[in-house]
Amino acid sequence: MNTTQLEGLIGMLAVLGILVLLVLPSVYGIVRDRRIDRQLREAEHVREAEREHGRRQDQKSSSRSTVPSTATWYAEARRSKKLVSS
Repeated sequence: MNTTQLEGLIGMLAVLGILVLLVLPSVYGIVRDRRIDRQLREAEHVREAEREHGRRQDQKSSSRSTVPSTATWYAEARRSKKLVSS
């Protein structure tokens, strides 16, 4: 290998090195953006699952009020009188 070939090889390696230095930040940014997008999609799926779970919980509960009936009030009053009179 003569001097001219050696200089050509060094120049080609220098150009490739500079090219790598210029391309690396953009490749790093692309990889980072994809990771962030994946995390956002996963978070959205979790949020949708929690919303769906909340809807199921709402559907399972009765739409009627939880106020006790008159019979329950009457029974409670009788029980409390029994406890007091004992």
